[in-house]
Amino acid sequence: MTPTRQVPRIVLGSTSRYRAELLRRLLADFEQAAPGTDETPLPDETPAARALRLAIAKATAVAHEYTGALVIGSDQVAELDGLILDKPGTAERARAQLAASSGREVHFHTALCLLDTRNGRRHTHVDQTRVRFRTLDAAEIARYVEREQPLDCAGSFKCEGLGISLFEAIDNRDPSALIGLPLIALARLLREAGMALP
Repeated sequence: MTPTRQVPRIVLGSTSRYRAELLRRLLADFEQAAPGTDETPLPDETPAARALRLAIAKATAVAHEYTGALVIGSDQVAELDGLILDKPGTAERARAQLAASSGREVHFHTALCLLDTRNGRRHTHVDQTRVRFRTLDAAEIARYVEREQPLDCAGSFKCEGLGISLFEAIDNRDPSALIGLPLIALARLLREAGMALP
């Protein structure tokens, strides 16, 4: 008889409901933990490097509290011509971000870190998505922000909702990356760590 392999605990190092909803596409059973990571940018740090550093930091912060677990950290940085578009926090800032993005291309760097606390191995991936915005007028922007309230989203939109109407095109390898967790890469890393998917 073949011994049953013990399935490790899966911990998402994030309290984001968007990332949790995405992870539920792959796994029914996982835990969430707040990493409490300082997200202050470092001098001369590229957006992709910032996303990767923070994904690793989130996984590492949570991993200290879990043994025998696979810990997932992820971070996304939105970039418009080298300028980072953080979560707006207010409707005014969301409108300003969308006005700046109107008719332009915004790059989203979504980083992933899978940390296996059973052996200390760390696997990482960075996905890049290019979003081309339509030319948006002030009334469209105001209606969108009022209806969807994307105040906790980098770039000030929810592509899984009405935000899709703001775009001309999305160019990426993994549609889930734009929402905040690149599932194609995560599924590969989980399989490499011994998880049976699907």
